[in-house]
Amino acid sequence: MEGSSFTKFVKFLFILLAIISNTKPSLATRNLAPKPNTDFIRKSCNATIYPRLCFSSLLSHANSIQTSPKLLTATALNVTLATAKSTSALLSSLSQSHGLKPREIDAMKDCIEELSDSVYELRESIGEMCKLEGFDFQVKMNDIQTWVSAALTDEDTCTDGFEGKAMNVKVKNDVRKLIMNIAHLTSNALALINRYVSLHG
Repeated sequence: MEGSSFTKFVKFLFILLAIISNTKPSLATRNLAPKPNTDFIRKSCNATIYPRLCFSSLLSHANSIQTSPKLLTATALNVTLATAKSTSALLSSLSQSHGLKPREIDAMKDCIEELSDSVYELRESIGEMCKLEGFDFQVKMNDIQTWVSAALTDEDTCTDGFEGKAMNVKVKNDVRKLIMNIAHLTSNALALINRYVSLHG
């Protein structure tokens, strides 16, 4: 098709996709002994659009979260930020792979820019979470909601460049899956933020 280098690239992408994806709990996670605060995470995640992803992404942090809505929200943001950063680094590396079409490289570079904005916005939201103590709770939470909503918009925009028939279908689908994983984590974080606001009010 486009040579062995392209085949290696596709295999490399598939392996990294499997590593990065948080859509299913790992075998090790499923075998963990039940924790008393697991129910709190599960119940909180029921308020999200992607509850299974929410639960699997937060379960390993159960001991630090305990039953704190604030720590749950902050942890969801940090998990999302870490995933966005690692995916951005992965796409940056993959954009330099041999065998890609110019259209695919351009789409990846545009996507990396969008993810860079998303990473910045998630960082800002986490910074605001650290300053929540005080009388202006609602103002700060409004700012956090704005930052995270903007991050979600950037992630959705990232996938736009991979539309159309000019791209290798596997490359397009694999990259979109990576980005949608981040978008789903961001959506879940926003839902937990909204839940935290409602509980505080």
